[in-house]
Amino acid sequence: MNRLPHKAAAPPRAEAPDPVDAQADGARAAQWWHPLPDGRLQCDLCPRDCKLHPGQRGLCFVRARAPAEQGGGMLLTTYGRSSGFCIDPIEKKPLNHFLPGSSVLSFGTAGCNLACKFCQNWDISKSREMDRLMDRASPGRIAEAALATGSASVAFTYNDPVIFAEYAIDAAEACRGRGVRTVAVTAGYIHAEPRRAFFRNMDAANVDLKGFSEDFYVRHTGAHLAPVLDTLQFIVHETDCWLELTTLLIPGANDGDAELHAMTRWVTEHLGPDVPLHFTAFHPDYRMTEVPPTPAATLRRARAIARDNGLRHVYTGNVHDTEGGTSFCHGCGEALIVRDWHTIRRYALDEQGACPHCGTTLAGRFGDRAGPGVPRRIPVRLAAL
Repeated sequence: MNRLPHKAAAPPRAEAPDPVDAQADGARAAQWWHPLPDGRLQCDLCPRDCKLHPGQRGLCFVRARAPAEQGGGMLLTTYGRSSGFCIDPIEKKPLNHFLPGSSVLSFGTAGCNLACKFCQNWDISKSREMDRLMDRASPGRIAEAALATGSASVAFTYNDPVIFAEYAIDAAEACRGRGVRTVAVTAGYIHAEPRRAFFRNMDAANVDLKGFSEDFYVRHTGAHLAPVLDTLQFIVHETDCWLELTTLLIPGANDGDAELHAMTRWVTEHLGPDVPLHFTAFHPDYRMTEVPPTPAATLRRARAIARDNGLRHVYTGNVHDTEGGTSFCHGCGEALIVRDWHTIRRYALDEQGACPHCGTTLAGRFGDRAGPGVPRRIPVRLAAL
């Protein structure tokens, strides 16, 4: 998951969740649920299938059931509320084959439907304080802010946007009407019906494929692998949404050769050789502070395994590695987009997005030229625009 600037980890403090209030700012009727015979409502957004009595919240915290005296319906409680907005280089999502060099307006809300022990944004994703959602913005205001800041796209990120799908979809529709693209940074843990509604409205997605074993998913994320693989295949084969993958390599947890071989072979066979894959370095955080940072050599080893298994565009992240950040032509090997961290140093694609030396097209979504974008994250307040 794309992360905010790093903070030293601290034990998350216990927070009493705000009472569910259907009249509160940010509360909207939610989609994707059904009643159960025992009187509870089941949330059908993600495979957790939370079953709620009146006044209860789901594991994600932001989807909840209204109290009985307010009708007892299912709510999204963070509609129009954000933990903050930033302008980022698109490469920070990371997306290397989607409008390279451009700026993206990024925001998130609160909560998450996974329970990753290694979460890099735990102060947002595990937050139970609605008052930290300081910025308020309608879908139309988000699109206007993207235009005002020169951002080519809007990214739903920092926490998983599938849990605020109604808000993200409305924002995506508003952006499309103004010529602004939209990006989802997500773990892809979502049921089939909302999956269709969500990803058909996105122009690009970076999905965190957190590992490639059921044991890893259950032990370290509290989720399951199969629904994520279903999401990846759906995006590639049934939508026009551009897909890139990210795997955070955690020493001793998901960085073994056998798992990396199995994962990258699966990606090649089921998604195709042109789906970019980003291997990123872990740093100790949240509930995994005892695990050491990922060595750069591990990222290089993973990249070599992926390329040996047929993937054409494999990158390394959270480390300074010019080769691991460069987009190469798979036809002749020419360096087409050379990056220094998130800054593009060389952009050699022609107007058709092809290699000028051999004519091979680079897979992706490219504009007329690279950028111009911001070199680093810039926080913004929408009220000041």
